[in-house]
Amino acid sequence: MRKGPSWFNVASVALGLVFLYLPIVILVIYSFNASRLVNVWGGWSIRWYVALLSDQAMLEAVWVTLRIAFVSATAATVLGTLSALALVRFGRFRGRLLFSGMIYAPLVMPEVITGLSLLLLFVAADVDRGFWTISIAHTTLTMCFVTVVVQARLVDFDRSLEEAAMDLGCPPVRTFLTVTLPLIAPAIAAGFVLAFTLSLDDLIIANFTTGPGATTLPIRIYSEVRLGVKPEINAVCTIVIAVVAAAIVVASLVTKLSGAREHAAPLGAQV
Repeated sequence: MRKGPSWFNVASVALGLVFLYLPIVILVIYSFNASRLVNVWGGWSIRWYVALLSDQAMLEAVWVTLRIAFVSATAATVLGTLSALALVRFGRFRGRLLFSGMIYAPLVMPEVITGLSLLLLFVAADVDRGFWTISIAHTTLTMCFVTVVVQARLVDFDRSLEEAAMDLGCPPVRTFLTVTLPLIAPAIAAGFVLAFTLSLDDLIIANFTTGPGATTLPIRIYSEVRLGVKPEINAVCTIVIAVVAAAIVVASLVTKLSGAREHAAPLGAQV
């Protein structure tokens, strides 16, 4: 019997990786292009990274995007965690079906519909669109993802740990803060990172709910690409790719070191 992957499987994986990562590699290479024309190679240069430092509109868009992502991800993490606790711990309360439906609706609803509905809401409420409207819209979008991640962790949670703490005289609030919260913290952190990433990447909903002085990076890039791709855009995208890659490497190393400490602790206890 033949062992190992077949040539078809290897070729399929290789073609899939090329399809996914070749455009990114080309973008990174052309960010160091000395030519002003993005499709003509003019030699290696970092001139567009230097030019990016003087592009105040692009830098302002990056700063606005990071602020919106942090505010919306924080709010979504808090609300999503509370929603997950309500769905898992409160049982069959009245209105649970409606509540869960409202929580999960953004997962399956097209972003165009979500953005348009939020725009109509802000217009009807006579709210000036800008930083806070985008933050509210992104919180609405990302809260459901945090709820799903934290809920999956709470479903498998060992309730006997909480019961043991309360049997020893620990109040319910302190039990949650000292027992439950640390155990579900990885899921909460994962939900925060997911919400932060989705907010950084969003274009459609932000385009509906933006206003003067609240231009995010995706909106800035999209508006400039419509007039022609500038070399500075390749530099911005390369920096974002580098930051994301560094974050992934750091997270992998932290997870590996944490796992190594957990495996080493029992050995030390035995000695």
